[in-house]
Amino acid sequence: MRSSVPGAPDRRPATQGEQAAAPLLEVANAFEIPGRWRGSVPYGSGHIHDTFLVVFEQDGRPVRFVQQRLNTRVFHDPHAVMENVRRVTEHQRVALERAGVADTERRALRLVPARERGFEYVDTEGGFWRTFAFIEGASSQDVIRSPEDARVAAEAFGRFQAMLADLPAPRLAETIPHFHDARARFEALEAAAAHDALDRLDGCRAELDGFRRNEPLLDRLDRLHAEGLLPERIAHNDTKLNNVLTDDRTGEALCVIDLDTVMPGLVLHDFGDLVRTATSPTPEDERDLSRIDVQPAMLAALARGYLDGAGGFLTPAERDELVFSGILVTLVVGMRFLTDHLEGDGYFRAHRPGHNLDRARSQLRLAERILSRRDELEAIVGEASHGPTPPSLFRSP
Repeated sequence: MRSSVPGAPDRRPATQGEQAAAPLLEVANAFEIPGRWRGSVPYGSGHIHDTFLVVFEQDGRPVRFVQQRLNTRVFHDPHAVMENVRRVTEHQRVALERAGVADTERRALRLVPARERGFEYVDTEGGFWRTFAFIEGASSQDVIRSPEDARVAAEAFGRFQAMLADLPAPRLAETIPHFHDARARFEALEAAAAHDALDRLDGCRAELDGFRRNEPLLDRLDRLHAEGLLPERIAHNDTKLNNVLTDDRTGEALCVIDLDTVMPGLVLHDFGDLVRTATSPTPEDERDLSRIDVQPAMLAALARGYLDGAGGFLTPAERDELVFSGILVTLVVGMRFLTDHLEGDGYFRAHRPGHNLDRARSQLRLAERILSRRDELEAIVGEASHGPTPPSLFRSP
């Protein structure tokens, strides 16, 4: 029998299976979810948090939610993360409603309140939990297979940025400080090379020299920001395809997810990461460097989709640096891979010996291919930039 109190946890005697899953039952019942808990199972392909698909029976039908235990080794201030997520998702819903969008429940994540306070729950072992409503009829994919995939993803992230362009003060917290600080990443690489704790330097001197060769590029966006040409905005900072939910029936982009790194920054970092992850036909750990190159059709699709989604809020300088952002972000991620290789693979999970070195080589190669074709690629992006740009639906009138 279900509880007669709406939203109250089910107090019937636990079955043997529920006793084995008691910690998950504890977490499930810590949030304001009406009905009877049916189970929690691991869900998704993420590597940072522990994620579970949770099913409750409500009025005789299953209703699904997503619960996550945050990785506090990566996100040292989970309360700040949650406050950012709360503000961002609430502002998205306001923007969608203002624009007259009908299905707001499917186009912005919705946090489920905790019973005791806010949207957070700390379990008996100190685990930090949150719950989202599950978006039905939508899914994500891990690999961009076509220019249309690239366009859809880029449009979703451009639209996401546009929705947050007028988020009121105060400034969002920096959940991972200096996340895209290219100079800091270079200095960390140099420090790891100087220390060479695992005697790996001799095997990667060519790669280190490659990043040193490109060191003059690292400060360009920061310099333009300091000159007032690139404004600080709100960026997602993890623009992988699998962070976009698309409608299972129509293929339309619905909702951007994984909001823990949403924080102040340059929107170019988001576009740059799209270039890094979408334009090469190879994975980021490709060993055959001759196969790595930038695909112009993919870049054109990214640019058109992103500009269509962002609308008119980008400045001319931001548009001018779209191709360069791909070079810079690819170099930064490559430096992070090489630093991790030198320090013992403690941050990025390595699935074979030298895996992070392979990743660093691949990223360096891709960055230099984009750089070598920069004029050609900027002409492609320029053509997309000079087409008709629709006004954003998500700006205040």
